[in-house]
Order: sequence, then structure tokens, then C-alpha cells
Amino acid sequence: MLLTQQLNDIELLQQECETHDHLQLKLNWEMLRRREFDKLDFFHYENGELVAFLGLYPFGSTVEICGMVKPSERRKGHFHRLFQQGMEKVKQNGYKKILLNTPAGSDAAKAFLSKHGAEYAFSEHQMEWQVKALEETDGIVLRQATLEDYEMRVRLSVTAFGMDEEDARAMECKVYGDNTDILMIEVNEGTVGKIRVSREERQAWIYGFSILPEHQGKGIGRKVLSRVIQEQHSAGYSVHLEVETKNDHALGLYESVGFKVVHAQDYYRFQHG
Repeated sequence: MLLTQQLNDIELLQQECETHDHLQLKLNWEMLRRREFDKLDFFHYENGELVAFLGLYPFGSTVEICGMVKPSERRKGHFHRLFQQGMEKVKQNGYKKILLNTPAGSDAAKAFLSKHGAEYAFSEHQMEWQVKALEETDGIVLRQATLEDYEMRVRLSVTAFGMDEEDARAMECKVYGDNTDILMIEVNEGTVGKIRVSREERQAWIYGFSILPEHQGKGIGRKVLSRVIQEQHSAGYSVHLEVETKNDHALGLYESVGFKVVHAQDYYRFQHG
């Protein structure tokens, strides 16, 4: 578990890097705040100040990696050392797939990744909802997920996202805090999908939104998004989500209900020697 001071230090360094570089880092705060006992975070301090940080974020057998260095402390080897420590942990834990995550506009990160032989894999848009009129949301029910929904949640992750079943089972076993709702989507008393909503610092983030393939294209997704947006907006939250840039269908759906792209993240595949 990370100490409150460590979390504060990460936040301060993130703010400094984002302001200096005019970009947004994806540090998976929901996971950082809920770290357990496995050491997945690496720190470098100088005179009591955090100047470099690297975090590992496991999703089943896949691990995402993101880090940052204080602007005035770059090109001194800090990140390289943390990266080596992170790779040792990756090796110990036996992750099969390594994804390095960087803001799309970061030339320094791209230079580092290129030097280490990482290959571009895909990009993600971070989107924010802009206030607009939404359609009626009758005909759907959103209910809190229960233990009985576990197999359906795994099935949805496999069929809608193409996820490996082992990874899907690991993902759906995760326990979330009171700030997160896992909701099952019902139509005509049958479960057809799921959506997760996580709230932090007046922001509501939508994750894992999926509908069984045979029920797609019927307008269910639009109604679900409209319902969730209305509820979170009414409660005083801004509403956000992430979508892979090549997923034209999802991108079109999100834009149609009022989401706009505000940031982009690039992901690179890395083979650990």
C-alpha cells in the first residue's frame, strides 16, 4: 500500500510534468490509490523531493507501464534505472505482454521508447462529455452487479473486447472501492451488457462498457450512455472515458452523445530480454 506522502509526491510531480510538457499523463490513479502489497511502484528522490517515478499496472497477464521525470532532472539516467527495476519486477511476476504508455505529444518518451526497441501498438483517445440534450432512456435497466454476474462479465470481456479468458477472469475478480459502480445492463429482463463508473475528484470515468455482440446495433448503448451521463452530470461530476482510436464504431457512438476528444495516449509493445 502506498503511503499518503508518496501519493502526494506523485501528484505534485505529475502536475509539474504536465504543466511543463503541455500534456496529460495516464497514471491510473484508481489503481495507485488501491495498491496492495506487491511492490509495483518505483521512486527516485533527491534531497527529499520525488524527481522520478515509474508505475506498473497489471491487467491479468498484461502489464502497462507509465512514468515521469522532473523536467530539470532529465537526461541524468533516473528513468533508465527505474525502468530496469520495473523490468526485473515484470520478469519476477511473469507478465506475458508489456505495454508502455506515453502521451501522444511526448517527443522525449518516444525517443526513449525507440532507443529501447519498443514498437508502436495502438493509440487511445481520452474523451470528455460536453453538455448537450440527450435522448430518452426507457426500455433499459441498470442494476448493481452481484457475484452471480461474474460469468457474464467474463463472457462480455471476451466477446466484446476480444480479451483472453484468463485475463478477463483476473480483471473481473478485482474489488473496487465505494466510489465505483459495476452495473449490469438489462433489456426485457435479460442481461446484455455491463458498464463500470468510477468517481474521483468530481470526475466520473466510464470503463469496460460492453454489450453482447448479438444485441449491438439496437440503440441500447446510446441509451445506457445517456442514462449514466445524466445521472453523473446531475450529481455534479464531469464525465470521461477512453476509447481506442481505431474503434470507429465506439468513437462514433461516443461523439453522437456529446463526447469530445481532449487527449491522446500512445501504447508501445515491449519485449523484455
